[in-house]
Amino acid sequence: MPAAGARRRPGFRVSEERRSLPRMAVEPQVLEWLLDSDPALRWQVERDVAGAPPEVWQATRARVPTEGFGAALLARQDPDGQWAGGAFFPGGTAFFDTAEAKEPGQPWVATTWSLRDLREWGVDAAVLGDTAERIAAHSRWEYDDMPYWGGEVDVCINSYTLASGAWLGADVSRLVEWFPAHRLADGGWNCEAEEGDSVRSSFHSTLNAARGILAYERITGDTSMREARHGGEEYLLSRRLMFRASTGEVVGDFVTRFVHPNRHRYSALYALDHFRDVSLLEGTPPDPRLAEAVEVVRDARQPDGTWLQTAPLPGRTWFDVDAAEGEASRWLTLSGTRVLEWWDAATGR
Repeated sequence: MPAAGARRRPGFRVSEERRSLPRMAVEPQVLEWLLDSDPALRWQVERDVAGAPPEVWQATRARVPTEGFGAALLARQDPDGQWAGGAFFPGGTAFFDTAEAKEPGQPWVATTWSLRDLREWGVDAAVLGDTAERIAAHSRWEYDDMPYWGGEVDVCINSYTLASGAWLGADVSRLVEWFPAHRLADGGWNCEAEEGDSVRSSFHSTLNAARGILAYERITGDTSMREARHGGEEYLLSRRLMFRASTGEVVGDFVTRFVHPNRHRYSALYALDHFRDVSLLEGTPPDPRLAEAVEVVRDARQPDGTWLQTAPLPGRTWFDVDAAEGEASRWLTLSGTRVLEWWDAATGR
């Protein structure tokens, strides 16, 4: 299915706009290619790569709800505030009795995933009006019919709910208590721990938890979970973002398979983008233990300065937002470029 929205604004001339932007390490043709994108991506390129002044990227960000991906996803919201009629899966518990439930992967169209996309694309919460209240009234988790904003038992699901609830102004106080209480002894989190299947932290779960807490902290200013977040980040740093504690081997090929949208999937690039965010928020330098992961990201950069999409995660989507497998990805190139520029500037490379 084609991506929503045109790639280029009518009358837009990239080279003319670039004259007003500072010179950056990214190649000019890559910057022009990145800027020729949906507003959801373009404003981040302007802010993080092109060095545009706030009034420029904020104006682009303001277009997200009315153009391209943002407008298309907002148009698919149900009257009751949900997307696809369910919290994590379409149609709530009825999903499990459908043919779609037997298809490869899971659908990425229900409320949790849609809210996460809109938030990360930069949509102003005010655009969604009383969505938080409508979801509170009508949406229940497929697991035990639990109230939406209270979360459920899965770490990753709770991390998205924590961040999206903070963004929309919902009451997520239960989750603020939940995350510190559910850390494992080694410092991180694991979705399988709640079922008694694991006592060791997961790279995927721990990064998602840390990202959710960081988003909550940035939105609300509440730092009560910072110690817990730092513990999860230390778990990842102690393994240099890639390695098993027991054998020193790379934990899995997912570490070097960069994909967008990543959904719940961990990668060295996704983790480094988080640690960059932490560094910028807290005013701290990059941890030296990130060095090997940085070189993995650098090695994946193509001669033309882009990063390639790997196999997208299977499952139904509303529409495509990035390149097909094997093609240059604007989203991955944005992340890779800003990670390397952050690292190289801080380390004097």
